[in-house]
Amino acid sequence: MTSRTGPAPRIDLHTHSTASDGTLSPAELVRAAADARLDVVAITDHDTTAGWASALRALPPRLRLVRGAELSCRWTGAHREVSLHLLAYLFDPDHPELVAELTRLRAAREERGERIVTLLRADGVDVSWTEILSGAGGGTVGRPHIAQALIRAGLVGSTREAFGPDWLGERYRLPKEDIDIFRAIRLVRAAGGVPVFAHPRASRRGPIVSDELIAELATAGLAGLEADHEDHSPAERSHVRALAGELGLLVTGSSDFHGTHKTVGLGAFTTSVEAYERIVAEGVTEVASI
Repeated sequence: MTSRTGPAPRIDLHTHSTASDGTLSPAELVRAAADARLDVVAITDHDTTAGWASALRALPPRLRLVRGAELSCRWTGAHREVSLHLLAYLFDPDHPELVAELTRLRAAREERGERIVTLLRADGVDVSWTEILSGAGGGTVGRPHIAQALIRAGLVGSTREAFGPDWLGERYRLPKEDIDIFRAIRLVRAAGGVPVFAHPRASRRGPIVSDELIAELATAGLAGLEADHEDHSPAERSHVRALAGELGLLVTGSSDFHGTHKTVGLGAFTTSVEAYERIVAEGVTEVASI
């Protein structure tokens, strides 16, 4: 899709719908992407491909859809364990091992959510697990769904407040199941997909991993690093770009759009045509368009 004339295509490769913890349905997401004048959008819900079909059915003309997912991962070192997110693009959604792993993660997320609600109710917080499940609409259940229940109950004023230390950020936070990051990369590659490390320097989300570990991940099959992201400072973006250059990895930029759960808009950060075309060339699933 390279063009020598006109503006560069706008490519956003990290968004979420109600299939996980976004606030727009997959159909609404692709329509909003077209309204935001994107040329390419990726749907990357947490640990699920459930939104792919409805996003494709609603795909507006001239918008290209990259089907993907954001996998919940971890790395365990000598003295610590770090949560990581891996963006997986254009993989076979029917690959047996990957399907089994994603099914396990979603079941664990649901169990975790019910346990959090049990803790809240034990402290007199009137939230309903049945209503939270209904609000998830059959998608991957996450803490944002519980946050919405707290907002509806008038206990907090925003998702940000719900994720504060008095609520889901600390007091009622429980650990979740993840995939070992090296295993996740192997699974994505085995399914014909393209793995990209999401927001690798986002320190506000917790401890970050070393450049040495990222080099090991590159050797294991990591394809790229997400550099341009709202949780990265300009210095961090420059660092990620330089590291990707040293390791021969592609660089992406993305909004990590979640609808009203976040203030960032679609297309706030974008990916170059060159990086996008590398992903398309490596993936086993075709980019969808009409």
